[in-house]
Amino acid sequence: MKIIAIDGPSGSGKGTIAKEVAKRLGFTYIDTGAMYRCVALKSIRENIEETKEDEIVDLLKNMDIRLTNDGKVYMDDEDVSDMIREMNVTSKVSKISSIIKLREQMRLKQRDYANKDNIVMEGRDITTEVFPDADFKFYLDASLDERAKRRQLQNEIKGINSTYEEVRKSLEMRDYDDMHRPLGALTRTSDQVYIDSSNMKIEEVINKIIEIVGE
Repeated sequence: MKIIAIDGPSGSGKGTIAKEVAKRLGFTYIDTGAMYRCVALKSIRENIEETKEDEIVDLLKNMDIRLTNDGKVYMDDEDVSDMIREMNVTSKVSKISSIIKLREQMRLKQRDYANKDNIVMEGRDITTEVFPDADFKFYLDASLDERAKRRQLQNEIKGINSTYEEVRKSLEMRDYDDMHRPLGALTRTSDQVYIDSSNMKIEEVINKIIEIVGE
């Protein structure tokens, strides 16, 4: 089985690009961030604070998360694709995804996908923790301002209520949390292919990744 691992900060275009790369190569696309967002959504519904780590981990044990190649996310057979992108979930997911026991359980689930198919998996620690020996490792980046513009546009298209300032501040805080968590931190390494997409079109990034994989 082949593994293409893509890491990068929020709003860097990982999801859009990983999904299309998987589609063109006939691989299975896995959005690990969506998995953590499902846990965050469930914790909100169950009124569980992120400080109650054992209860958060128990949520994962008792829930079913299903990801489809067309980008849909199902939690216990409910389509939560849009709900997990709302601001209340976004504001909570960073703290929840920092829970070490939860990340350990998630890692097992994520690795299980690679036993079933060729995959394109994107997240924060895929190239460093989940699949450090992946066949191809990419770090996709963009400036904070550009990422905020992209995320706000996505929110407007989906009808999610937010402002550019709110989105930019949220991304800035998320970046800090992602890069400073004790386990699974977002990290640049020498064996990743670094791509700054700030001034690139989506098609250019996709073609560059596929070209490298083809080589």
